[in-house]
Amino acid sequence: MSSFCSKMVAGATVLLCFSLFCISAHAGPIVVKLATIAPEGSSWHRVLLDMGEEWKKVSGGKVALRIYAGGVVGDEEAMLRKMRVGQLHAAAISGMGLTFLDRSFYALHVPMMFASEEEFDHVRNRLSPQLEKILEEKGFIVLNWGDAGWVHFFAKEPFTHPSEMKAMKLYLGAGDATLTQLYKAAGFRPVPISMVDILPSLQTGLVDAFNAVPLAALAFQWFALAPNMADLHWTFLSGATVIDRRMWEKIPAELRPEILKVSRDASTRLRREIRTLNEDAVKAMVENGLKIHHISPSVEAEWRKIVEDIYPQIKGKIIPADVFDEVRMYRDEFRSSAGHGRAMTR
Repeated sequence: MSSFCSKMVAGATVLLCFSLFCISAHAGPIVVKLATIAPEGSSWHRVLLDMGEEWKKVSGGKVALRIYAGGVVGDEEAMLRKMRVGQLHAAAISGMGLTFLDRSFYALHVPMMFASEEEFDHVRNRLSPQLEKILEEKGFIVLNWGDAGWVHFFAKEPFTHPSEMKAMKLYLGAGDATLTQLYKAAGFRPVPISMVDILPSLQTGLVDAFNAVPLAALAFQWFALAPNMADLHWTFLSGATVIDRRMWEKIPAELRPEILKVSRDASTRLRREIRTLNEDAVKAMVENGLKIHHISPSVEAEWRKIVEDIYPQIKGKIIPADVFDEVRMYRDEFRSSAGHGRAMTR
């Protein structure tokens, strides 16, 4: 090779290296695509926006959060499916959505298992390290735990007794044939559909009733078509923000602890806010036509019997037996703990 050619090759190599350096130096931030069914402008959405701003701040602009709210990418099962193929990287997802990843999450949502928010908090705090480990083994990192609140039944017609609810076509989240069969075995008439289809299904008569937290019933305007609510605390709905481990490991290791910290701080703020806003949501719905029907202690006992009668079908079949037992153990631990006294059922 001539001296001139050698100099040309050397010059081209230097230029290429310099170009690659410039591209690397000016590369944009790592963009994490996160989806949620929470409506735009809702408390859940606002906290995610705040969390994204904190990510940008603590990472010096190296990590950005792009949020797809309101179920625009589909329901929670669709979100998880898109995370597996890399179309999404993260999701703020309900506890029932997390059951698509592992049935252990059903244990936090057994109907009428908890008598108070404090009981639920105690159980989740004790169980969360185990649940986070399960998710990590499946390729997901828990950024934070969140709350949605107490789930209530809403219906087109007034009701209080379980027999009245059993006569109605009840919305149930699609995708879990075992849970659908369990509701049928308990005497209900479940109609498995996507959560994003609740409103049109109420409009067409495909369903007559649904269960949801008040904030969701108000935000999605479902209550307008099902303006009767029982004051029964059916279950406490939680959730989590999870990120695909492959994306998490693309974030520089030195930034991850701070990103995790600000994410957990965001969930703490949300927890306090959600518990107040659910009460406000009930008041707002009442002002707009919602009727609340009181459940007497004797009728509550009827509802509780339905649940406890199916415990043998839940434990070991829907929920891993050891996790089911742990939840009851932690709950009873709280009830008997010093300073709290025995938690009374409503």
